[in-house]
Amino acid sequence: MKILVLHGPNLNLLGRREPEVYGRATLSDVDDALRQRAEARGVELRIQQSNREGVLVEALHRAMGDGTEAVVLNAAAYTHTSVAVRDAVVGCGVPVIEVHLSNTAAREGFRKRSLIAPVVVGSIAGFGLDSYLLGLDAAIATVRNRS
Repeated sequence: MKILVLHGPNLNLLGRREPEVYGRATLSDVDDALRQRAEARGVELRIQQSNREGVLVEALHRAMGDGTEAVVLNAAAYTHTSVAVRDAVVGCGVPVIEVHLSNTAAREGFRKRSLIAPVVVGSIAGFGLDSYLLGLDAAIATVRNRS
């Protein structure tokens, strides 16, 4: 099973940017935890982070034909603003699980609306680093249930 994890803008600053909101785990910590979980479950994992919207869109497009069976996506700020990322989620034809470190529904008004939520399999938010691990487990279950 091949799963792609996409981290959106500013997630490269994890551990330093607003730790009271996003926690003290760094992006390396998140990626290491994901790799350990994937290895324990026999899953091939590819991880990518970008601050650029187009790079995330292109990664979703590539997922369509490179054998990726599911995507775990933290689109970060693009969750609330990017029709392009939303359309790439729809267009890639691969099940996508939306994840967020913080509980976006309990934050600023503009963060309560996700353009992505209506077009993904499901959303997980508010559990810090565990949101990603739960998202990976959900992606694995989604692929297995579709087989």
